[in-house]
Amino acid sequence: MEKGLISVDRWTGHSQAYFLTHLHSDHTQGLSCSWAKGPIFCSRLTAKLFPFKFPGFNLSLLRLLAVGTWHSISLVSPSSASSSSTLQVMPIDAHHCPGAVMFLFRGEFGCLLYTGDFRWETTSKRAEIGRTMLLDALKDDVVDILYLDNTYCNPSYAFPSRAIVAQQVIDIIVSHPEHDIIIGIDSLGKEDLLLHISHELKIKIWVWPERLQTMHLLGFHDIFTTKTSLTGVRAVPRYSFSVETLEGLNTMHPTIGIMPSGLPWVVRPLENGDKLFGSLLTSRYNRSKWSGNGGNHTEKPNGNLGSVEKFHKYIFSVPYSDHSCFAEIEDFVKLVQPTNIKGIVSSSSCYVDPLYYFGRLCGAYQSAQSLPHNKRKERVERVLAVNNKTTFRCGASAGLERKRAMTVKVKSSGIHVSRMSALRRKKRGAKIEENDCPN
Repeated sequence: MEKGLISVDRWTGHSQAYFLTHLHSDHTQGLSCSWAKGPIFCSRLTAKLFPFKFPGFNLSLLRLLAVGTWHSISLVSPSSASSSSTLQVMPIDAHHCPGAVMFLFRGEFGCLLYTGDFRWETTSKRAEIGRTMLLDALKDDVVDILYLDNTYCNPSYAFPSRAIVAQQVIDIIVSHPEHDIIIGIDSLGKEDLLLHISHELKIKIWVWPERLQTMHLLGFHDIFTTKTSLTGVRAVPRYSFSVETLEGLNTMHPTIGIMPSGLPWVVRPLENGDKLFGSLLTSRYNRSKWSGNGGNHTEKPNGNLGSVEKFHKYIFSVPYSDHSCFAEIEDFVKLVQPTNIKGIVSSSSCYVDPLYYFGRLCGAYQSAQSLPHNKRKERVERVLAVNNKTTFRCGASAGLERKRAMTVKVKSSGIHVSRMSALRRKKRGAKIEENDCPN
């Protein structure tokens, strides 16, 4: 079996170095506490969370990479044990969940950018820092292959920034002053939403014991609690969030559920012609009910609730997503201007090959436009057949074909770099099961 150079979010097979974008379970399938295949490169925050996710893991195998800094890694050439090559890698904030990063690779094989799961908002200071960091890192390099988070690579997915949706969540909560609030979240992610709720309403938020440990590891010590008597807002595991759960809770006390996700988590809207948020838009409420300091100021909802959906009389779905929407993906592709694109998600019901929408923005397509019609068609068809084999050009000798064609075998949930052939895997990057709604 050929031993590849590197693997990203892929834990089967054999490589010299392994890279982990973040700790969500769909990116760690095959990784276990007994891992011993080789070093794992990740961000400092991911390394900090690692022992909690994998108790007993040999932490000496972790290699911490500072975000925004180039790191050099020596690799042995698969063709000759006596020769070596240098891989350069820079982690860049992916704005997805704590510790999540993109990886920008440079080496003999060219230039690759692997986004992992990412949210490319353009409306925050943090996003501007990430944009500047990426552009400074790329300089004059051409990205040969962009491995792209294509979770919402479809024009039908258009949702607001997380800041806007976070305020919509506040409006839902304060319009139900006599209700308990249940918010469905994963074991990692959505921390900014919970912090915003806590700050705006001056309350603590209940989380389950394991989640509280994660919050403490992230440095949040005074905002979250496991005592239900201290708060009416509870963040619960998403797998426990259901219509049946909400109906059961309402037999004991008025309760509403909020599901933050880019995808509607259920398919049947509220029936009987009920108008969305009618009570919210017409009622008055006193935010002091939710205020921990006993304040008495009164505010009204801003009415900006067009993207909020009510699928059940107890449940609201809000488009708070840690993945990029279609417009943000398009902005990112325009910024990077890669030669080629491969999606990292293929098992989602909404999967679309990103080349379908963004192939026109890729260098391989653009260069074809200068050719005669018959040659142009031939080249475009060749690029569309990228899932069979890819040989590309780039790097220090830009415009000159490399003597050795680097290829990328893509399998399971990541990429596997070798120098022999390029194969597209059946399930790329992040695997989303039918019953696992992307967050």
